[in-house]
Amino acid sequence: MQEKQDQPLKSSPGKGHPALKAFMCGSLSGTCSTLLFQPLDLVKTRLQTLHSNMQPGSARVGMVTVFLSVVRTEKLIGLWKGVSPSFVRTIPGVGIYFSTYYSLKQHYFLEQGPGAMESVLLGAGARTVAGVCMLPVTVLKTRFESGRYNYVSVAGALRSVCQTEGPRALFSGLTATLLRDAPFSGLYVMFYSQGKNTLPQEISTSPYAALANFSCGILAGVLASLVTQPADVVKTHVQVSPHLYRRTADAVRYIYNEHGFQGFFRGGVPRSLRRTMIAAMAWTVYEQMMARMGLKS
Repeated sequence: MQEKQDQPLKSSPGKGHPALKAFMCGSLSGTCSTLLFQPLDLVKTRLQTLHSNMQPGSARVGMVTVFLSVVRTEKLIGLWKGVSPSFVRTIPGVGIYFSTYYSLKQHYFLEQGPGAMESVLLGAGARTVAGVCMLPVTVLKTRFESGRYNYVSVAGALRSVCQTEGPRALFSGLTATLLRDAPFSGLYVMFYSQGKNTLPQEISTSPYAALANFSCGILAGVLASLVTQPADVVKTHVQVSPHLYRRTADAVRYIYNEHGFQGFFRGGVPRSLRRTMIAAMAWTVYEQMMARMGLKS
């Protein structure tokens, strides 16, 4: 029985370890989605880092206002500021995530698919590994998008941070990042896998399977984004202004004092749109590519 279950891995087309193929599929899927939805991430970051020293009664700054401001002052190409570090993070980062996810799933759930709580742990574990590995690039990406730093290139930004703030600054916001990414990925995998399990078998094997997977991804992304939005706001503040916060709790206190409870959901709309679309697209492309390689995702 065990030999029959392992047979697809041996007979899959092409050379290379299955985990390496999962890495390649994940990297390609993440690259495509990042390029498409980078403007939403930039708008989200700008919304979260707006100064709150406005006069009482002043007009509320929203997603459309920030979008138009960026286009007016930095031209249309300005919406893709930070795309270079996004690519530097995404290509290996999403690859690490999917290869870790695949390896864990094959090791612990080869004979039986994971349940709801097991899916949470599976997704959270894979995201933790990828998040820690790629945190320095995440810090640089957030600073690029904030508009507060005049970095010209990823290499120049890396050199500047190390010289002026020390290498430790590249790991600022680690706690907030993991509090955001691990639960998001865990919840996403749970909602996504449970949603797919409710689909009729004829849909899963039909030409509409990719569309059905994408729809499940949309729903999973919206739910996971809402739960983890406060951690994303805290993470952005810590990474953009690490000199202001000695601890993550300091950023939490500052946001609450300056913006109130609603401050923890600033930038929620563009982030939800971006994270939902990116995750849905990445998982759909990943699963389609893995199926073409003869591997069960």
